[in-house]
Amino acid sequence: MIFTSGNILLIGSILLFISIIVGKTGYRFGVPALLLFLFVGMAFGSDGVGLQFHDDSEAQFIGMIALSVILFTGGMDTKFSEIKPVLPQGIVLSTLGVLLTAVFTGLFIWWITGMSWANLHLSLVTSLLLAATMSSTDSASVFAILRSQRMNLKHNLRPMLEFESGSNDPMAYMLTIVLIQYIQSDGMAIGSIATSFFVQFLVGGAAGYALGKLAILMLNKLNIDNQALYPILLLSFVFFTFSITDLLHGNGYLAVYIAGIMVGNHKFMHRRNVYTFMDGLTWLMQIIMFLCLGLLVNPYEMLEVASIATLIGIFMIIIGRPLSVYLCLLPFGKKMNNRSRLFVSWVGLRGAVPIIFATYPVVAQVPGANVIFNIVFFITIVSLVTQGTTVALAARRLKLSTPMEKTGNDFGVELPEEIETDLRDMTVSALMLEEGDTLKDITLPKGALVMIVKRGDEFLIPNGSLKLHLGDKLLLISEKKHPKS
Repeated sequence: MIFTSGNILLIGSILLFISIIVGKTGYRFGVPALLLFLFVGMAFGSDGVGLQFHDDSEAQFIGMIALSVILFTGGMDTKFSEIKPVLPQGIVLSTLGVLLTAVFTGLFIWWITGMSWANLHLSLVTSLLLAATMSSTDSASVFAILRSQRMNLKHNLRPMLEFESGSNDPMAYMLTIVLIQYIQSDGMAIGSIATSFFVQFLVGGAAGYALGKLAILMLNKLNIDNQALYPILLLSFVFFTFSITDLLHGNGYLAVYIAGIMVGNHKFMHRRNVYTFMDGLTWLMQIIMFLCLGLLVNPYEMLEVASIATLIGIFMIIIGRPLSVYLCLLPFGKKMNNRSRLFVSWVGLRGAVPIIFATYPVVAQVPGANVIFNIVFFITIVSLVTQGTTVALAARRLKLSTPMEKTGNDFGVELPEEIETDLRDMTVSALMLEEGDTLKDITLPKGALVMIVKRGDEFLIPNGSLKLHLGDKLLLISEKKHPKS
């Protein structure tokens, strides 16, 4: 079956529905939802139900749009106060760490494919290109797994891992593009390569900072009557930031991530509505991206590279990533102990980003591009199955996880951040009722007022004479306490 204008909405809605149901089921068993979205796409693809989707250029375009939204939202959720203590480590991992991973893995691929028993043989440059496409950790996978499993990690590991995964895609992207150009032009001067890297980082960083500031200004100064348009305005800035940066020969992925950090760390109008919209859109983009990539692959072709891909995947997980992490974090001494380094190594998740980067050689018609794509796809599955399902277990075994503090309240009530108040709930106990069973009789925390009383499925408006029952839930509002300087 081929996608047409007449059936794309029907097929698309069915795929989205099945992905959400499967994702919810998988969550109970600790299986990454993104891996299941990928499997749904494969199940409905050419080797499954028979949906035909073989356009690498379209998949690349969909991935570009999705990654822009995912990286921007990831930037918005990155609090500068949290990443500041680990900023140097994150920057080193997202640049030098990606380069070392690509070099170590590329040399291993070149060596192992040169063996007499190997069923495919790759040149050194092609091996490095293959390694470059999967040298960065996948932001969508890292964000989704760390947040869905609600892990609270010691030593600022969570913000560092999220910062690394959000900022290391540009390095892998540039390595991929430069190596493709090197192959197509039969060589490039070292000076040209260095200049390309410098311009991409400089323009990308500057554009992200400037356009992030502009987005904040526009959100606060434009007085739009319909508040539902504020998220749409911000979304237009996301796509504008990526495209204008790309036109200026900068790195669009770096630009949208930095712009997201700028926006997320400043106050702006209707912040909560914008966050809710962007969070939902990010999940939609992740589902669509993984579904498309699952539809794009022909699973039977991966069987031809399964043995080589398995060995490469094991090398990356056991040697390549840990070695690069250890070398990058070595200068930080006691700030990063061996348990932390080991955990950072294990969260080197591969996902949609490497697969999308693997479409670039295919679109550019680089020799051996289809082999590269199939190997990267296979290794992504290996990574998500082995690492993605054991992240929480690894944190517990390494004694790096702590109990997650409760956020929000059981009433689902939220107030704008501009109103500096705390909302929390309290359950009425027998001890509280000893002095009396009305609101005026019980002792509440200092400065707290009761907004709503929940009794079973019933919500009651409180007053001083309301009689409380054992097990009632009280929604308390109090003034937000600021830490003493």
